[in-house]
Amino acid sequence: MSERKPLVLIIDDEEPIRNACSFIVKGMNCDTALAGDGEQGLKMIKEMKPDISIIDLKLPQMDGFEVLEKSTALFPNMVAIVITGYATVDHAVEAMKRGAFDFIPKPFTPEELRVIIKRGLDRRSLLLERETLRREKKLLEENFITIVSHQLKSPIAAIVQYFEVILTGAAGEISKETLDIITKAKIRAESLLNMVNDWLDLSRMNHQQMGEDIKSVPLGKLLEKQVGFLESLAGKEGISLILEPYTGSDVVQGNETFLDQLFYNLISNAITYNKPHGSVTISLKTEKDGVFVSVSDTGIGIPSEHLPLIFEQFYRVRHKTKKSKGTGLGLSIAKKIVDSHHGRIDVESKEGKGSTFTVFLPKTFHKTT
Repeated sequence: MSERKPLVLIIDDEEPIRNACSFIVKGMNCDTALAGDGEQGLKMIKEMKPDISIIDLKLPQMDGFEVLEKSTALFPNMVAIVITGYATVDHAVEAMKRGAFDFIPKPFTPEELRVIIKRGLDRRSLLLERETLRREKKLLEENFITIVSHQLKSPIAAIVQYFEVILTGAAGEISKETLDIITKAKIRAESLLNMVNDWLDLSRMNHQQMGEDIKSVPLGKLLEKQVGFLESLAGKEGISLILEPYTGSDVVQGNETFLDQLFYNLISNAITYNKPHGSVTISLKTEKDGVFVSVSDTGIGIPSEHLPLIFEQFYRVRHKTKKSKGTGLGLSIAKKIVDSHHGRIDVESKEGKGSTFTVFLPKTFHKTT
């Protein structure tokens, strides 16, 4: 079976130009298709998905700029080359802004067209190769997520459960020395399981569209749920967990599952890195365009030199007074969720005096296409 020749679509309202370009392009071992106006050209782009389109800017019914913009939006891997008899720097800049790969003014010689077509074909090959690699990378990552989920997470969870059974005495009496060893092993296994869970969450966010399942989310109720869920953890650490009263509309458009995880990460961090008998205060403030949520703690704080890096993946602050318990992914996940909702997250902190993380979420979700 012979390899398909590259297809070049020529959109120009002058028949002699179309025919001349077609003759030159066919001599480069390419197939051609011809369109005499913008609407016909756009229709052929949708149906034929050419490798290269040559678009005249001055066309009847729909000008070349509109054809260029609509076609590159529909078919971004197509290489668009603009030709015109009214060549100016402004036209060239505007064409590039709308997705053109190159620009050639009329009149042009056959050799000039061949050079640009050759460059266009090279560009098209690179785009196709990049797309193939992107798909292969995505498939490998998705397969790896599946492997980690089933062949790593499940055995670790089982090990933790076995340790719990041993520690409860259900498997028989054990010595104090063995009890100490099993307890430490369980803590290590739980830490590893937490890291796997966080990594899976981050990986799923890279592959799942966060713009899906968007609905109205009352942040006040969501925060009340998180406070109720985390009270036992706070109690074990002797931490007071306070949700301040709030007024005004607290509803934003967002993915409730991800927003739940966002505030779980921030509040649980505030508990984990607090001081004994400290407090975590959560406040909600409504503005015209969005809602601010602040999570403040009386904890150990973050040294100033670490603040620019705390949202990076796997970055953990090494504290002198408290051993880090996290995986280094919690804040990275929080930042990704906030960014996906077109919000922002800020932090203020002083070492030894606590931290305040403030999240702004717009009331309207603008889905990115």
